[in-house]
Amino acid sequence: MAQKSFSLAVQYAADHTDLANLPTRTQFRRWVKSAVEQQAEITIRIVDGTEGRALNRDYRGKDYATNVLTFVYDGMDLLSADIVLCAEIVEQEAKHQRKALMAHYAHLAIHGVLHAQGYDHIEDDEAVIMEQKEIAILARLGFDNPYAEDGSGLITHA
Repeated sequence: MAQKSFSLAVQYAADHTDLANLPTRTQFRRWVKSAVEQQAEITIRIVDGTEGRALNRDYRGKDYATNVLTFVYDGMDLLSADIVLCAEIVEQEAKHQRKALMAHYAHLAIHGVLHAQGYDHIEDDEAVIMEQKEIAILARLGFDNPYAEDGSGLITHA
């Protein structure tokens, strides 16, 4: 499938003392490029737990921070989306799951881009399609299958 043009903005809003633990704009650009299938304007925002919790509460009715949230703006001539990654949660999950932090960030960024393009994992058949796509994209980028270790997957959106 031919890659489409896209623009990417990255916002580092997390109150994070060690920026070395966060992906660079170049890394995010590579990951987004690998997953985008249409012309798009995408913003990735790295937030702290407080902002992540507020967004999840206000937009999903769930009063806790989650790893990734995707907001798609309808009525645009091209795909327009914000992908919010909560640094605290991403780091906790990577440590708990014994995964490389950058591999986990890559997975979640790709996951968010796929959500923005209409992929979902609510129904089992949709989840299989989305996970297979994530696995293939991550493999092309040199990352291991994020679902391989215990088969439970990383993205629950509980």
